[in-house]
Amino acid sequence: MSIVTEPKTSIKNVDTILVTARKTFGYAEKLLAGIDPVAAARFPRFGSGANQTVINTNHPVFVYGHLAVYPARMLEIVGMDASAVKPNETYAKLFPAGVECVDDMAGNVYPSLHEVAENCMKWNTLAMDKLAGLSDEAFNAENTNERSRESFPRIGILLTFLLNNHPMMHLGQVSAWRRCFGMPAAM
Repeated sequence: MSIVTEPKTSIKNVDTILVTARKTFGYAEKLLAGIDPVAAARFPRFGSGANQTVINTNHPVFVYGHLAVYPARMLEIVGMDASAVKPNETYAKLFPAGVECVDDMAGNVYPSLHEVAENCMKWNTLAMDKLAGLSDEAFNAENTNERSRESFPRIGILLTFLLNNHPMMHLGQVSAWRRCFGMPAAM
């Protein structure tokens, strides 16, 4: 008698990736705890007067806003309707790849932390829900985008990066930002 049994149903490749993506966004929620909404779009500063050092780093508002623009891209990559997660013009202008994060000293550059975090979490959850069950054929299809194909030759490789590696890279920035403001670890 064998103790190894075959699963009753096969698991799609994307569903394996989504397990870790959901954990990634669970961590994103934990990182928000205790962040002062007024400081959330500010760069950390050390010292005072002429000796003050400003740390030019991505702050939480920028990170969550940036991560909010990717759910639409993921759905569009696989030919799904992205209208429920499509960022507005403000997000498209402030948070795409390659845009520099700015120190919002007056609080008039970015939307609130509450807004960007809520949209980030909601839109990523909706995208993950829509991607669940994506066929292995679609997951393993060739990436037709010439700009990203060299790094991500298959759609599944690109989705894996966008659902896990990319968010964790930016969430690490929020973790470091928290420490600069004297906050404890989120986990």
